[in-house]
Amino acid sequence: MIIEVSDKASEKIAEILLSANIRNPFLRVGVDEGGCSGLSYTLVVDEQQAEEDIVLNKKDFSILVHPNSIPYIDGLEIDYEESGMVGGFTMNNPNAKASCGCGASFRMANYRGEIKKCD
Repeated sequence: MIIEVSDKASEKIAEILLSANIRNPFLRVGVDEGGCSGLSYTLVVDEQQAEEDIVLNKKDFSILVHPNSIPYIDGLEIDYEESGMVGGFTMNNPNAKASCGCGASFRMANYRGEIKKCD
């Protein structure tokens, strides 16, 4: 299981985790049904590590991944881009066969997910 995180994204993630005021925060990365392409990425600050979670230790933080998400995000590259006065995380997923315009949802060749309107 591999998830690559750019230096810029690592800095932003470490900043977010530090500001979460949680004793031992993790970044939980996963996939949920929904979004205009059928599957949506989830990036959530979490303090609960489940027994089945995969732990990926990065330089300044750890990532938790539930085993059910592995087929969808193995090889994922997370970056952070700023544009004008706004910024956000971007995902480059080698498993995605199609992505929506904003990059928040995707579709796989063998699984389309449940298409829902983006928030």
